[in-house]
Amino acid sequence: MIYILDDEAGVQSLHIRGEGHKYLIKVRRHKEGDLLSFRSRENLKMLHTYKIESVEPRSAELLLVASELKEVKSAKELHIGWCIIDTNSIEKVLPSLYEIGVSKITFIACERSQKNFKLDFKRFERIGEASMQQCGRSSYIEMESCKSVQEFIKAYPETKVFDFCETTLQECSDITTVLIGCEGGFSPKERELFASVQSFRLDTPMVLRSESATLAVASKILL
Repeated sequence: MIYILDDEAGVQSLHIRGEGHKYLIKVRRHKEGDLLSFRSRENLKMLHTYKIESVEPRSAELLLVASELKEVKSAKELHIGWCIIDTNSIEKVLPSLYEIGVSKITFIACERSQKNFKLDFKRFERIGEASMQQCGRSSYIEMESCKSVQEFIKAYPETKVFDFCETTLQECSDITTVLIGCEGGFSPKERELFASVQSFRLDTPMVLRSESATLAVASKILL
């Protein structure tokens, strides 16, 4: 774990109890004198270093040693328009998208998305926080929803589309927004919208699941 999220991070004296104490002292086996890094949700860009001053059976007291502005993010920004798939699949790959450095995800109710999937943005945020603490990232992935592919392309005209086509992705330095379909791909009606939009595929003969494509495309562009 690179840092710990605590809403009190930044105060001179930080008291750790409950699950935080159990994790840091009993699981991670930290002891008096150890230095730990913290960030607060209110100001994620600030990194606070604390020293463990004392450890009790159910609590620990930490004293602030230093605070610095330390933003950790990808050198590039990538906005993914992701047609809605099974939320269990989204949750499995979301930590990896945080690690890769995706900056924004718009979940789109496309024509082939199953209507029974409900997006739980609060749960996505909790999953994101766990990933951020593990990889060191200092910002959430911005998330929103969109009613249709047409509405998404209208709002983001710079979009490039990942789809079955002849063009293999080679140069990706200019890609800032990419649209990825759900299982089954895009409908004929949606593909009519792509006449004026650049489409590409990856150099593989295999058919990728939506979540695999999302990870692969994000990695290709950002890493």
